[in-house]
Amino acid sequence: MKNMINLVLLGIVVLAVGGCACVVWAERGGPRWVRRVATVTLAVSELVHRSEKRRRRRQRQRLSMTPTNNSGRD
Repeated sequence: MKNMINLVLLGIVVLAVGGCACVVWAERGGPRWVRRVATVTLAVSELVHRSEKRRRRRQRQRLSMTPTNNSGRD
C-alpha cells in the first residue's frame, strides 16, 4: 500500500515537472502539442490557486466566527 502511494505521488511530481517544462518550452515557440500541454498545465494551476484561495477565505471566516476566550477583563 505504501509503495502504491509513493508511485502515485511520484507520478504527480513527474506530471507537474513535465507540465512546467512544457510551459517554458511553449513560451519559446515549441510544437503544437507542447502549447496544448502548457495550456492545460496553466489551467490546472489556476484551478488549484482558486481552490486554495477559497479554502483560506472559508478558514478565516470560520476563525472569525468562533468565540474568543477573552471575557473582556484586562
